[in-house]
Amino acid sequence: MNHPSKSARQAILERGQSIVGAKGFSAVGLNEILQAAEVPKGSFYHYFDSKDAFGVVLLDTYFDHYVQGMQALFDQPGLSHYAKLMRYWQRWIDNHTGCTDAGKCLAVKLGAEVSDLSEPMRLALLRGTARTIELLAVALQRGVEDGSLTFEQAPESLAQRLYALWLGTSVMAKITRTTAPFAEALLLTRQLLGGPENPVTHFDRGIGK
Repeated sequence: MNHPSKSARQAILERGQSIVGAKGFSAVGLNEILQAAEVPKGSFYHYFDSKDAFGVVLLDTYFDHYVQGMQALFDQPGLSHYAKLMRYWQRWIDNHTGCTDAGKCLAVKLGAEVSDLSEPMRLALLRGTARTIELLAVALQRGVEDGSLTFEQAPESLAQRLYALWLGTSVMAKITRTTAPFAEALLLTRQLLGGPENPVTHFDRGIGK
């Protein structure tokens, strides 16, 4: 239990993300997180005023890492923005079909649950999803500029529609316990993006996981 102050907070967040991602927010007690993080209970209240306050920081931290990963993908050289966007959604599929780290799926896991229970956490989700949609809109606009995408609606509107599509798809995949919703979402996404007629087949391989 000899964690330096900074790493104690980090340990709580890291273990908390994994446990909450697997079980949900309401079902997890603080003791379970603190035992997994090997941090005394007093340390928790040094960093967080309450469980809800912890949940807000957990979500903000999750989205910080998430959008950093998105930005790194969209900044990769040598690829069209159509290809970058399709890689983004393939990663989404991989995270939800072969996900060994439940924390990777935190936004989908907590979206419906905490929005009805905690206004601060709902606002954290709103901030995070807005950042995600904004990055998608920028990538869509750049895809138009590089000629790899063709669509008529505003990039911001399409980004919102696509994000909503994939959130709903992830929920349906949980309900059906099949990958069929992801296959349908990928097909519709390609149609909405107006991408190449014969996209690289790599993007189909994750569907059967």
